[in-house]
Amino acid sequence: MKISEHTTDILIVGAGLSGLAAASELKKQGRDVLVIDKGRGVGGRLANRRIGKATFDHGAQFMTVRNSRFAELIKQWVSAGVAEEWYCGSVDGHSRWRGKPAMTGIAKQLADGLNLLLGKRIASLRQDENEPRWIAELEDGECITANAVLMTPPVPQTLTILDEGGVELAADIRAYLETIQYERCFAVMAVLDGPSRVPSPGNFSPEEGPVAWIADNQMKGVSELPAVTIHARADFSMDNWERDRQEVARELIEAAGPWLGSSVIEFQVHGWRYSKPLRVENERCYTVSKSPALVLAGDAFGGQRVEGAVLSGWAAADVLK
Repeated sequence: MKISEHTTDILIVGAGLSGLAAASELKKQGRDVLVIDKGRGVGGRLANRRIGKATFDHGAQFMTVRNSRFAELIKQWVSAGVAEEWYCGSVDGHSRWRGKPAMTGIAKQLADGLNLLLGKRIASLRQDENEPRWIAELEDGECITANAVLMTPPVPQTLTILDEGGVELAADIRAYLETIQYERCFAVMAVLDGPSRVPSPGNFSPEEGPVAWIADNQMKGVSELPAVTIHARADFSMDNWERDRQEVARELIEAAGPWLGSSVIEFQVHGWRYSKPLRVENERCYTVSKSPALVLAGDAFGGQRVEGAVLSGWAAADVLK
């Protein structure tokens, strides 16, 4: 057996909002928690990117609030200077809150003081043959042993990790988890040579065509230079997933042309394979095993919005405390 380089009471896989929210709560309760993520930074789908001096929110675009506990957290983020109101929805009346300086700002605030292991990808998760604990093997050969594990990646990725570790799930559990599927989404980040025609307060959703959402990052307060984020519709993204990404991006830029108003200087494209769940489960988290504890959380359980991801993480923390 490989020597374990890391040991922890609770291992949380994924440094998105669900994982960070759970870790923050468990740390408050005095638990020893380690958060691991394959990315170099925290936030998951709360993502931003820079192209020169242009900055983009290219994942989740804003937060809304319905839960009173989450409303208090928003107030804390505003006080800390990592969130502010962007605009109020004219249809539903809910304020849209954005992260400062970008959406990753709130993830970094949640991650403050946590024990993080970034840029590390888990290859497999298996039960220890001798003790009621988990052993996570990383692609670089390191190991992590933990008494309990919280998995927050998209469910298909979680199943792959469990399969690689030879974890045998009950037939009904596997059948249920395999029904959880996700939309895909292309995100195009385009730097413009002048202001866009996106209406105030900086976003627009076309009624038809391949484009689902256009955001003006400069008007939003994210970017120093004119820069737009273009999100494709789910059906377009699925149908064109295997095509050349540059061709897809050019097609989306052309479709968004009436709202750009300026020429595109440079662009990049990102494909979100697990953009958002096709449905939201009734429970805010899901317990796969009680001994050793293995819990699943994420927006498939808590809700598609940023708020739902945080609520799912809190629910998982309550299970693991």
